[in-house]
Amino acid sequence: MLEITSKQRKILEKAAHNLDPIVIIGQNGVTDSLVQMVLNSLKAHELIKVKFNEYKEDRAKYANDIALRTDSTLVRIIGNVAIFYKENEDPSKRKTKLSKAAK
Repeated sequence: MLEITSKQRKILEKAAHNLDPIVIIGQNGVTDSLVQMVLNSLKAHELIKVKFNEYKEDRAKYANDIALRTDSTLVRIIGNVAIFYKENEDPSKRKTKLSKAAK
């Protein structure tokens, strides 16, 4: 899991502002297939939103669980939407540039 500063968090929040949720958590909760879907989405996009249609009262617990299971960073939870970030391993394929100056 990547540790990010508050400045980097703001950069990621701004970048995620216009994104639509890619993954929806419904009545089945956080299953292995949902975690795999999040992993695939992170690999393709680096920065994603996950919406909680169910389990809204436990969204912080489930969001932290997803972050641990996907080795991603939970940027923030806003309402019933969680923002996740996982930096691409190949620097040339990174879509979101977190500047070293923001650290």
